[in-house]
Amino acid sequence: MPRPRSDGTPAKAANKRALSDAFLRSVKPDPQRVTMWWDDKLRGLVLAVQPSGCKSWKAVYSHGRPRWYHIGSADAIGLADARKLASRVMFQVAEGKDPVADRVAERGHGTFAELAERYLNEHAKKHNKSWKQPDALVRRYLLPRWGKLANVTRRDVEVMHTSIEKPILANQVIAAASSIFSWAVKKAIITINPCVGVDRNKTTARERVLSDSEVALFWPKLNPALKMILLTGQRPGEVEHLRREHVIDGWWEMPGEPVLNWPGTKNARSHRLWLSEPVQELLPDLFAKKYRSLDRAMRDICTELGVVEKATPHDLRRTALTAITCLKFGRDAMDRIANHREDGVTDIYDRHGYAEEDKGIMETLGRHVLALAGAGDRGNVVEIAAAR
Repeated sequence: MPRPRSDGTPAKAANKRALSDAFLRSVKPDPQRVTMWWDDKLRGLVLAVQPSGCKSWKAVYSHGRPRWYHIGSADAIGLADARKLASRVMFQVAEGKDPVADRVAERGHGTFAELAERYLNEHAKKHNKSWKQPDALVRRYLLPRWGKLANVTRRDVEVMHTSIEKPILANQVIAAASSIFSWAVKKAIITINPCVGVDRNKTTARERVLSDSEVALFWPKLNPALKMILLTGQRPGEVEHLRREHVIDGWWEMPGEPVLNWPGTKNARSHRLWLSEPVQELLPDLFAKKYRSLDRAMRDICTELGVVEKATPHDLRRTALTAITCLKFGRDAMDRIANHREDGVTDIYDRHGYAEEDKGIMETLGRHVLALAGAGDRGNVVEIAAAR
């Protein structure tokens, strides 16, 4: 029962032979692929030899589809014992059992906290640039609530979801939980994701843009990183990770992919942004100190100012990008400054084609924001709220 190729084509004929201790000692690995040797004496017993030279025993049977049951390392388990263990697996199959599924279920007897930690270290930190936010939600809302992994049901997920009063927050928590369970299903740690089928709260897209008077109100309270978001319209996470070596001759050159302590852009597309004179004045502070927790900083500012409708760092980005269109530069210019993804050959070849225009846009935006803040020429001001 050789394993089929990933493209669906049949695998080549199996390597079958009467396995022996002498063969086990002498078999050589194939540096290009895993080699499978099927035992002629006991049906279903397979010796798997990795390109690295590691050898392991598998018991292969059919339960609707081929199942590969890992017996153990061939360095620790001899041929005679491997045949005995494989015989036990085959006996369970003859009784109608599915040993692989039973093993998966047994793994589910751990705790949700253990699973969350595995997901964090084995997947999230490697593949999710924003892993800290969902991890914080998991630690606050899920770990105190869920113990044994096998006991977490869809009903538990529904109860957790309805217990969180803020609709968007509740959805974010369930999304964090679902990511963990989906990964666990993929890794055969559990068989189902209990978040599947749980209705999310209906939400509307956020459209908060600071009014002209709010820009003047907020500006003195903003730290340099928050001011840079308002002056450039860039993503808060990218401003947080601004690096000195990426600022070249007044241009902020953002690599699309992660490098050193730079997380990469959200859409993995390199971006080039002119830094206006007001932003250049902020750079010494931004290089000298790393500003983090911008969401918390904005919450504290809103509380201090007594603002009824709370504002976030992303609202500062939205305010800046809205100003670009209100200043008559157009939607295409706004998308270009925002680094919104555009797929096409023209976009690839035209990446630096708007350098002078973009430079003018950013200088105009910088003067406009300073004018609203009361620190510049009011002649640059347009009514953002009215022009939306």
